[in-house]
Amino acid sequence: MEKRVRLRFAPSPTGGLHMGGVRTALFCYLFAKKHGGDFILRIEDTDQTRYVNGAEEYIINSLKWCGIEPNEGVGFGDGPHAPYRQSERKELGIYKKYADQLIAAGHAYYAFDTSEDLDAMRKRLEAAKVVAPQYNAVTRQTMRNSLTLSEDEVKKLMDAGTSYVIRLKVPRNEEIRFHDIIRGWVVVNSTQVDDKVLLKSDGMPTYHLAHIVDDIEMEVSHAVRGEEWLPSAPSHVLIYRYLGMEDKMPLLAHLPLILKPDGNGKLSKRDKSGLPMFPLNWYDERTKESYVGYRESGFFPEAFINMLALLGWNPGGNQEIMSKEELINLFSFERVNKSGAKFDPEKTKWFNQQYLRQKSDAELVDLFMPIVKEKGITAEPKFVEGVCRLVKEKAHFVNEFWDNSVYFFTAPTSYDAEVLKKRLNEQTGNFIKEVATAYAGLNSFTALETEATFKATAEKLGIGAGQVMQLFRVSISGVGGGPALFEMIELLGKEEIINRLQTFSKNNSL
Repeated sequence: MEKRVRLRFAPSPTGGLHMGGVRTALFCYLFAKKHGGDFILRIEDTDQTRYVNGAEEYIINSLKWCGIEPNEGVGFGDGPHAPYRQSERKELGIYKKYADQLIAAGHAYYAFDTSEDLDAMRKRLEAAKVVAPQYNAVTRQTMRNSLTLSEDEVKKLMDAGTSYVIRLKVPRNEEIRFHDIIRGWVVVNSTQVDDKVLLKSDGMPTYHLAHIVDDIEMEVSHAVRGEEWLPSAPSHVLIYRYLGMEDKMPLLAHLPLILKPDGNGKLSKRDKSGLPMFPLNWYDERTKESYVGYRESGFFPEAFINMLALLGWNPGGNQEIMSKEELINLFSFERVNKSGAKFDPEKTKWFNQQYLRQKSDAELVDLFMPIVKEKGITAEPKFVEGVCRLVKEKAHFVNEFWDNSVYFFTAPTSYDAEVLKKRLNEQTGNFIKEVATAYAGLNSFTALETEATFKATAEKLGIGAGQVMQLFRVSISGVGGGPALFEMIELLGKEEIINRLQTFSKNNSL
């Protein structure tokens, strides 16, 4: 029987969920949904010293906003493998059982080294010009552990309650091979692998043991994580092997890094690209730093995940705008790139613009109306709908609508000085008065009628329409650019337009 597809997203509650973490969750979600499997949220809180209040809730809320909700796990409902917090699972004795199994099989050992012992070891190795000092098959022979101490000494230390950790016993000079769905076969010599701590002195497992035990017990089929975990993968392969559970090892997929816009290094939460690095607003209580979120910056969640999906993955072809359903149908880890993906701030805004344009005018009214009311303006929904229709093409975000449309709601009190200097003279000023008079006589005030009248008035006065077009716009809106002019005039209506033209003439008499 084929193994059920089960993927987990397992962040640590040590801070806000960075967009790189969201991408990992997204890829897990897409693959699980494509194969009719499960997507699980597991909280890996083994490092209690770095636990941050509110981080867990932030992770849950971020996944909900993105629309990539797990069907099982913390905040999303218990399944047969609950609990999903590692601190709670530790209380059940799950991890110690596996650590003891490794000890009994001779693949792990007790290490009684103090922090001073470890510091001294590192200094000795640094003095010997060792580039990357580590606790391994060579250095463990000079340390205080159950491999160098007699059984009696170990028993005495244990009986006395001496602090210890349990370390993985990595073989010396052995080839470790494993397959990664994205990178193919990876071969590492064990001399490059250190003896990872599996169980800490407080009884809490480290990531290296805990995630393996949880993946086994939760029957996880695919383990997906960032490429920064690739160097640790050989240790994890050994743990599965030493537990006799290689057949239960999930398929591995190490995702490429998200790089800075210039491609120089990993994108960080402090990147200065001008765009958020977090899905929602986040306040770091440790550093007292605040970070703006994509949601609060005006991004649509569907635009955010569409952009993220294409950071390191390409389904083939030129299509870039894809619904969540399309992403699910197209996604595969085989088409994830090995190399890092550059974050493009302008492209990210472009994605939001495309989704904004797909929204109906009625949908945009619902989003824009609260901003209008916040500005103290009372306006009919039908009018606001017309404004949305005219300004949406040049906007990336709904929160840009106000600055681009303020003159729809309040008549201008000042006018573009450059345009006045360049275009306003006795002849063009006379045109503004004449067109106001001509508009007063119109029975139909449509875009077609007002444009025709505009051109006829210009022709009557012997002026080229291009000579007065920008000044005419400024007399109505105060600014030299904007949406389709005569559609704007139709929306504002006859009375308002005539009043604005007359006011402009009074304020700018020659």
